[in-house]
Amino acid sequence: MKKIDIYTGPMCNYCSAAKHLLSKKNAKYNEMDIGTDTTKMDEMLKRTNGARSVPQIFIGNYYVGGYDQLKALEVEGKLDSLLKD
Repeated sequence: MKKIDIYTGPMCNYCSAAKHLLSKKNAKYNEMDIGTDTTKMDEMLKRTNGARSVPQIFIGNYYVGGYDQLKALEVEGKLDSLLKD
C-alpha cells in the first residue's frame, strides 16, 4: 500500500471517522496531531496550500483533502485502487 499521511487534531470526530475508514481498509497511516506538535501544523499548511481544518489526508503524492473527500472516494469505488501501490 501507498504511504498515507493524516493530519489530525484533538477531539475531532471527522479525524476518528477517517482513521476508522482507513483501518477498515487495512491501510496503515502516519498520524500527525497538529494539537501536540505545532511544527506539523506548519507542515500541513504548506502541503495543503493553507487548509486549516482537520483531518487533511495524503495518499502517496495524492492530496485527498478531508474526511468528506475520503468517504466520497470510497462511495465512488476509487479508494481501493488509490491505496494500492
